[in-house]
Amino acid sequence: MFTFRRVSLLLVFALITFALAVQVSNAQGLKVGFVDDQVIQQRYSGWQRAQEQWEVEARAWDEEAAAKQREIDELIDEYNKQKLILSEEKRREKEAAIRAKQESLDAYTRQIYAPGGTAEQKHAGLLDPLIERLNSAIEAVAVEGDYDVIFTRQSGLGFIKDNFDVTEKVLEYLEKEE
Repeated sequence: MFTFRRVSLLLVFALITFALAVQVSNAQGLKVGFVDDQVIQQRYSGWQRAQEQWEVEARAWDEEAAAKQREIDELIDEYNKQKLILSEEKRREKEAAIRAKQESLDAYTRQIYAPGGTAEQKHAGLLDPLIERLNSAIEAVAVEGDYDVIFTRQSGLGFIKDNFDVTEKVLEYLEKEE
């Protein structure tokens, strides 16, 4: 029984020590915050202006592509109605005109929508300054509010204090393993 009492006292002491350690670590714990990207997109006027400008540009590109497609459809329609009465030479001319218009539409579509195209460049031109400004605002809030880490809900990490950077330690560990 003496041993049971001793174990019980040690267990109680360990629990009290653990509880005190948890309280101390909570008092000295990380200060973490997060930013809801969707709320920023919905309520930040700069983001809304950029979105409106993007929609105007995208609508213009879509309308231009649709007009080119209508023109092709009309040429094809006209060709199909006349192909039985056209000479071989006129048929080849009309087919060549249709191919040229299709190639023109394809080139336009690539110019606008391909990777690195006009749409991607415009999107980056509109969003990059906003993202830079958002990151600056997050960093300012983090410094002023003494936050250790601020996450963004959708895009991930927004800010972390430099003293949490363990990159060099990881590199050292990797070098030791080679």
